[in-house]
Amino acid sequence: MVGVTSQKTMKLLPASRCRATQKVVVGDHDGVVMCFGMKKGEAVTVFKTLPGQKIARLELGGVLNTPQEKIFIAAGSEIRGFTKRGKQFLSFETNLTESIKAMHISGSDLFLSASYIYNHYCDCKDQHYYLSGDKINDVICLPVERVLRDVPVLACQDRVLRVLQGSDVMYEIEVPGPPTVLALHNGNGGDSGEDLLFGTSDGKLGLIQITASRPIHKWEIRNEKKRGGILCVDSFDIVGDGVKDLLVGRDDGMVEVYSFDNTNEPVLRFDQTLSESVTSIQGGCVGKDGYDEIVMSTYSGWVTGLTTEPIHKESGPGEELKINQEMQNKISSLRSELEHLQYKVLQEREKYQQSSHSSKAKSAVPSFSVNDKFTLNKDDASYSLILEVQTAIDNVLIQSDVPIDLLDVDKNSAVVSFSNCDSESNDNFLLATYRCQANTTRLELKIRSIEGQYGTLQAYVTPRIQPKTCQVRQYLIKPLSLHQRTHSIDHDRPMNTLTLTGQFSFAELHSWVVFCLPEVPEKPPAGECVTFYFQNTFLDTQLESTYRKGEGVFKSDNISTISILKDVLSKEATKRKINLNISYEINEVSVKHTLKLIHPKLEYQLLLAKKVQLIDALKELQVHEGNTDFLIPEYRCILEEADHLQEEYKKQPAHLERLYGMITDLFIDKFKFKGTNVKTKVPLLLEILDSYDQNALIAFFDAA
Repeated sequence: MVGVTSQKTMKLLPASRCRATQKVVVGDHDGVVMCFGMKKGEAVTVFKTLPGQKIARLELGGVLNTPQEKIFIAAGSEIRGFTKRGKQFLSFETNLTESIKAMHISGSDLFLSASYIYNHYCDCKDQHYYLSGDKINDVICLPVERVLRDVPVLACQDRVLRVLQGSDVMYEIEVPGPPTVLALHNGNGGDSGEDLLFGTSDGKLGLIQITASRPIHKWEIRNEKKRGGILCVDSFDIVGDGVKDLLVGRDDGMVEVYSFDNTNEPVLRFDQTLSESVTSIQGGCVGKDGYDEIVMSTYSGWVTGLTTEPIHKESGPGEELKINQEMQNKISSLRSELEHLQYKVLQEREKYQQSSHSSKAKSAVPSFSVNDKFTLNKDDASYSLILEVQTAIDNVLIQSDVPIDLLDVDKNSAVVSFSNCDSESNDNFLLATYRCQANTTRLELKIRSIEGQYGTLQAYVTPRIQPKTCQVRQYLIKPLSLHQRTHSIDHDRPMNTLTLTGQFSFAELHSWVVFCLPEVPEKPPAGECVTFYFQNTFLDTQLESTYRKGEGVFKSDNISTISILKDVLSKEATKRKINLNISYEINEVSVKHTLKLIHPKLEYQLLLAKKVQLIDALKELQVHEGNTDFLIPEYRCILEEADHLQEEYKKQPAHLERLYGMITDLFIDKFKFKGTNVKTKVPLLLEILDSYDQNALIAFFDAA
């Protein structure tokens, strides 16, 4: 085990001969680079460096077309190089203003990216530079020995892969989610040398051919099973059929192996679940000559392997004794290692107690790392909050100053308890405590917010360490929290327009948009004018925002979206004492359009609620009569699907109330723009919703 690891910080060094054992090299947050091999089931250290700055990336390099066995690490703004024996041969200070987040090595070329900056160096001399409009998550370059030119590709948070030529963007590729990892297909770019794999934070995987003029999308795997985001990818023939398989590591601990069928489409062959996120994955031979393995590193620093070596060996009577002896030796070795660790823990605990009780002792609060992720899921319009700690979690307290719903998560085994809140006196709308079972290092929560209600969600994370200590993480619930960035919108929809003019700068208006909407880069984009497109993940309505210095234009097919923007932007401008001129154009047709978008969701939820209400009565009848033959097919179907219906209803608490709330807001907002207060008519609207009929509802909106 090593320290906490970042994404892509573990590699296998090339083997000296075919199917011989390989050494593992890994870098951690303590700044330590460790190289080890396995001998008789024991890890044997080859070298280990002294601690330093947190290692963000580890790559292998060397002269092109030779074994890539030189080790390069990125720590802070520095690149360091080591030989396979651990001797440092390079220390290159890039002088970047941001810490390096991603790195790719190709011969004497070094491709680096920080949060927004990309740099290309050749022999440590600056060659090219690019400032991205959104965060860069990964960088890679097509194999120069095959495509005969430098083709760097940036994976950017705004769901775009940017293909560069020098310091300029050659073209952009839209992908279905924020890309988190890039890898060359088959490790060398595939048949053409131009095939590039990408994985996204919402668990999608795809292959694109990067030609000189345009991209060719080859295949894409949708995340049908709702698994975690993809952190690492490798190509290795683990099945042994002569074709390299695709190895995938996800942030929910899922490890997957995809093989390719006759049409070169990936097919899931194996999967295995680990208890924490998989930060790196490699295929190779580590434990025993001749047996291939999948080697993974996890967030808290475990390096583990899945082997092709048979566990139950077929053996004659003579070998049985030998195998039993091997097993006994392994058990006694593990026992002595465990005793040594227990002794070490006791020593460290005593040392800690002495230092904490000494008069000269400084604050002895233990520090711990928390890996967190707060993302909007398009499929069910909910937020996933994932908290991962390097040690076991004791409990997590969730506090919110805005109304939110906590949804059930199947993978969550923690026990939740709610505390009463007095929202009027102390702004607490939610207080919930999750008590985790022993050895839980990862907790996943699901949250659904209400658009127009904005504030802060706080998570107080307490691990099982002594003395008790806690870290607080804060997450902003934005006014238009259910909106997600999209590449394009339908311009034929009936749109309402909000126009702002005034003495404000481009950066000021951009900061207001960042405050209102998720997935907008914090830094103002380059240029004088920018356009962003958004889609409401709950209702499928859309928003277009275009702004420049002194003017902002916002268009949406949902009046409530325009109303929320108008209220929030006015408030933000007033805070900064900026005078805003606000004008708007309301399209009456958009109201009927929005109601039609809500209709299928509302109809489905009403039917689901009705079916769930009938279940108990139908079960009672079934017990009384002894069978269900006398029931009409519709009722028999409800009984057969009872568990599924109740499960679905339980997963979506307050879903119907949310839809009622959205229709009520739409009704109020429609007339608010006309200068009419219709709040007294809301009870009548709710009556119509209780005996829902789409035409009656539209007629009510028109007549009011």
